[in-house]
Amino acid sequence: MTHPLRTYRGSCHCGAVRFEVDTDLPELTMCDCSMCKRRNALMVKVHESQWRLLAGAQALTEYQFHTHTARHFFCRVCGIYPFHRKRVTPDFLGINVHCLEDIDLSGVPVRQAVGAAMP
Repeated sequence: MTHPLRTYRGSCHCGAVRFEVDTDLPELTMCDCSMCKRRNALMVKVHESQWRLLAGAQALTEYQFHTHTARHFFCRVCGIYPFHRKRVTPDFLGINVHCLEDIDLSGVPVRQAVGAAMP
């Protein structure tokens, strides 16, 4: 069940990083790579044109590993992971839905992504 396209506001825990994302929540993703397993993130994939950083560029810090293609962003103040730029589709972001305000995830399918098996 797809929801109507809506703009959601999101932030890290301390509010230093704030952003907006437009999505109809087609599905959520849980990944089993070493990074996603440890942070237990539930993500929605959006094209970069559907995402806007409103504040906090200076508060972001970046972490890369393995192929150094995916770009994982964290707030350097509170440590929360709000989003990452995807490895296979770098013009898309994975948004941590737990950072979005007023979001109803009921009825949104969750897909298990197999990141651990990626070469």
